Amino acid sequence: MPKIIINDKEIEFKDGMTVLQACELAGAEIPRFCYHERLSIAGNCRMCLVEMEKSQKPIASCAMPAAEGMKIKTNSKMVEKARKGVMEFLLVNHPLDCPVCDQGGECDLQDQSLYYGFDGSRFKENKRLVKDKYMGPLIKTQMTRCIHCTRCIRFATEVAGVPELGAIGRGEDMEITTYLEKSMASELSGNVIDLCPVGALTSKPYAFEARPWELKKTESVDVMDAVGSNIRIDSYGWEVKRILPRLNNSINEEWISDKTRYACDGLLKQRLDKPYIRKDGKLIESNWDEVIDLVSSKINSIDPKRIAGHVGCMSSLETINSFKKLLISLGTNNFEFREKPFYINPEQKINYLFNSSIQEIENSDFLLLIGANPRKEATMLNARIRKSFVSSGLPVFSMGNPGDLTYPYKIIGETTDDIKKFINEESEISNKFKKSKRPIVIIGESALELKSGKYILEGVKDFLFKNGFINDKWNAFNILTQNSSTIGAIDLNFFDIQQENNFAFFQKLEKKEFDLLYFLASDELNFDKENEFIIYQGSHGDKIAQIADVILPSPAYTEQNGLFINLEGRLQKAVKVTNPIGSSKEDWKIFNLLNKKIKNNELFTNYKELIDDTLSKVKNNTGFDSLPNLETKNIKLKKGELVSEKILIREIDYYFSNAIARASKTMSDCKLIKSKKNQNRLTG
Repeated sequence: MPKIIINDKEIEFKDGMTVLQACELAGAEIPRFCYHERLSIAGNCRMCLVEMEKSQKPIASCAMPAAEGMKIKTNSKMVEKARKGVMEFLLVNHPLDCPVCDQGGECDLQDQSLYYGFDGSRFKENKRLVKDKYMGPLIKTQMTRCIHCTRCIRFATEVAGVPELGAIGRGEDMEITTYLEKSMASELSGNVIDLCPVGALTSKPYAFEARPWELKKTESVDVMDAVGSNIRIDSYGWEVKRILPRLNNSINEEWISDKTRYACDGLLKQRLDKPYIRKDGKLIESNWDEVIDLVSSKINSIDPKRIAGHVGCMSSLETINSFKKLLISLGTNNFEFREKPFYINPEQKINYLFNSSIQEIENSDFLLLIGANPRKEATMLNARIRKSFVSSGLPVFSMGNPGDLTYPYKIIGETTDDIKKFINEESEISNKFKKSKRPIVIIGESALELKSGKYILEGVKDFLFKNGFINDKWNAFNILTQNSSTIGAIDLNFFDIQQENNFAFFQKLEKKEFDLLYFLASDELNFDKENEFIIYQGSHGDKIAQIADVILPSPAYTEQNGLFINLEGRLQKAVKVTNPIGSSKEDWKIFNLLNKKIKNNELFTNYKELIDDTLSKVKNNTGFDSLPNLETKNIKLKKGELVSEKILIREIDYYFSNAIARASKTMSDCKLIKSKKNQNRLTG
């Protein structure tokens, strides 16, 4: 490996590294504003100047390739003088509004000016004033603070794939703007707030809410989709004030989706904080003793075969496990997690995971989507696909039309007959696929909802296995699940599948075979109430709560500890941030109260017993934050029936996908902006 001398210390570095990266290897801290590890190099701010031997002027270390034998100094008087000069220029037009700036306490410019700033300025001319720009309901702008680092422009173009930000004008007249001053049409737009090194771009919903040193910071995971992005939840008292990304290169890198970041204000609205009982058509406030007595007496009066339970899209493993144990204790096997009848095969874990893993998308050389829209179903996974396209030109093909995915792709079929040709190796795309070394197939829930759902899943798996694309080194078979509870529910066998009947629960529901339905934080199931007795247990007064006969209040995901398995099969822990509001109780404690009343015994004596029991039931468990060990040799193959039909990708109401998001004012604003754009597109 080549060597470079930094501050009289010899360091080995990899070919292609810049001087700045080599300096970091040597432990030298280099100030920067425009440079970012995940964005292209701009070399705008010149704050990273260092001294190089035989160079009369300091060099920008972020843009200079490191070379064998270079001698660099990062702390000489020349470097210090140069950086102070740059800082003086950066502060020439910067307003002195740190006390009222939301970036205060987290501002790179504040931190660097402490070391390189002057207590006075030699600039006597009038200061520049820049008009604030409109960037939608999420991003608040104060563009006079902007130092033209262009991080936001590069992120929008390179990572988000929405080139709506740019610079107009030259020199002192240069401005960063959305060209037509409209809301950014990206589900990743909020990340420009984290990237901005000054207070030019800040969070509009969080404006003037709190200072960073006042907040309690808790590391947790996101439950808005199945990706399981790593997040940091900042709370003030019992309120969740904001959610920020946490670095995890295997999952979300250092980005999060706008829904993950901004739906948290829904945790404060439409909350269920007391038990309710419906009397004379109206929900009346009650207490725990009364509702437990009513629910237990109702359950005792109904045939267990006519009792059913359904779990929601954001339920933890412990909640699902304790709920299942309660239902079995009551004598019923009628339980389900699916909101729509899509085909699943729970026999082997390979049948319902994203087996290639999110990180390995970057090493793929061929990607085929079947009935999937990763941009809406798994935003961070879609960002990883775009990253692979930008870096290596990953070719993307789709069966079904997913719409704009932020990267180019080719539609190679829109019916199940096209999938049959692919599986039977009768199409050109099959030959291209077999010539690739590391291909990926992603099957979406929309494809599995089709009448040919079983044929698609089993047929594609058979094709990949026979052609050697499912093995210990590379597994090309992937299912794109949409909800954070899906993988855990399948692991815990929380479904009603009878021999060849994959949809027994839905058929019974349609035939009105249930007299009592217990909904656990479930609001997405299409259900029309007639004479059924409805129990709703959850945190928000949403769709099902409005028709419920009894409401049992339980905490949201930030108010109780919970285990979740993401779409890759990675076990992660969501941590309790604040206490449950009102008189709401943790889910497993409610089930304990009911079972104690009905069966005169508790399901679990304490939380540790619940955790141990739950972890013992997780299939192929290899511990926290690691991928499961999967069987890739003894693959069980099945056959499904092909029905000729069109591949329709179900439209997702992205900003209203769950109860918390629907309660969020910010998500409502985003949806309103989107609907106006669609209306303008139709009328224009």
